Amino acid sequence: MLLLSEIAVWIAFLIASYFLIFWLLVLLDEDPDKYTVKKKLHSFPLTSIVIPAYNEEESIADTLNSVINMEYPKDKLQILVINDGSTDNTKKITEEYINSHPLYNIKLITQKNKGKGAALNAGLKETKGEFFVCLDADSEPRKDTLKILLPYFDAPDIATVLPLMKLKETTNFLQKVQWSEYLINFFYKKLMAILDCVHVSPGPFSVYRTEVLKKLKGFDEHNLTEDLEITLRLQKHHYRIVQTLDAEVLTIAPKKFSQFYSQRNRWYKGSLINMWRYRGLMFNKKYEEFGMQHAPRVMSAGILALVLITIAIHDLIKPAYKYMASLAYINFDIITLIKGYQFNFSFIQVNYTNVFYAFVIFSLGMIIIYFAHIYTKESWKSRGRLAVPAYLILYSFLLTIVWVGIAFDFMRGKIQKW
Repeated sequence: MLLLSEIAVWIAFLIASYFLIFWLLVLLDEDPDKYTVKKKLHSFPLTSIVIPAYNEEESIADTLNSVINMEYPKDKLQILVINDGSTDNTKKITEEYINSHPLYNIKLITQKNKGKGAALNAGLKETKGEFFVCLDADSEPRKDTLKILLPYFDAPDIATVLPLMKLKETTNFLQKVQWSEYLINFFYKKLMAILDCVHVSPGPFSVYRTEVLKKLKGFDEHNLTEDLEITLRLQKHHYRIVQTLDAEVLTIAPKKFSQFYSQRNRWYKGSLINMWRYRGLMFNKKYEEFGMQHAPRVMSAGILALVLITIAIHDLIKPAYKYMASLAYINFDIITLIKGYQFNFSFIQVNYTNVFYAFVIFSLGMIIIYFAHIYTKESWKSRGRLAVPAYLILYSFLLTIVWVGIAFDFMRGKIQKW
């Protein structure tokens, strides 16, 4: 009889290899560069940039500098900073910045701490621009980012256009892991956009049609991942989301594991909750590739991760219990046990099926990593020689810890706020 763990490994291999091969076939069939809009912006529509900020005293001034330094007429920019009940000097720094830049249309709105969704909606109420840009207070667009993104709105059903996110700095090992992660994920999103399968519009400089946001009543104010929820709502109403790789925005990644864990716990927990909330999109032919393939993949990936982790914990605890029981028979005389230990290894005992699975997934993954660096115009060594090896070695391990935490949170009924 097959062990449950072996069945789970087979299922995980089949799902992972299927989607890796699927997206590689999409790449072979459709060159992502073909979807790059070469048209230049000749007229400059009024654009509102909304910056929700909660305790961002260290970065808010740099973010505002990046906005006013964009290659865009200052009389066509409305800049709204939403101070969401900050307890640091975010409000004071923003006020000083506004006073020192009187020629720019910058407004500060201060409210009680209500969360990011509420902060964005407060900005939406004040928005006068044809386009609404959400900009996290720790992120910075490049000078030409807005000029590159706006020409992509060349059809009325395009509701959102997204830039390529890169890390502003990689000062430690953890950030190097995230550097590679961002490049790979956004390369995937570019392929997904070809089939209208994007399921999240990140906070750093996602550009929306203002009329569409208002038509859909703005952002969900009681949601862990309001950016993912609004994107699923756009998909539900058959709007298109475009992912670009030629416009860039720089953001700051967590330096400490505790920050990384907190961020990813919220992201992936919010993903599961929202995918379940919009489960009506899954296996629904009305939503074509997104409904028949992508939405089920996102949901199943989270569930499968929880199942595999549960099985792994069980498979670790069971032999550990037996080992402790055997130690009890010798009164926990570990030193004698170590002295008498003999290492026995035989190639016959190797599970070559799992080795084959690992080799196939690794090979396909390396191909994805190779193309991700090409299409995002980054060198393998751009952030040091350790960036890709760190990603390959540590990324899955780090996410496993996050998913274990999510599993325990669900069991305890713990759902944090923004």
